[in-house]
Amino acid sequence: MAQKLDTGDRFPDLTLTLTGGGAVRLPDDLASDYNVILFYRGHW
Repeated sequence: MAQKLDTGDRFPDLTLTLTGGGAVRLPDDLASDYNVILFYRGHW
């Protein structure tokens, strides 16, 4: 199991493929100092 993030921890570098095409790089594509990221598994 991966370690949980704690207050002040840097978000790990991830590249996620978007369902509509393209990709988003985290945390590089986040422009704000504070963000909420929700991961939704979708169809089982």
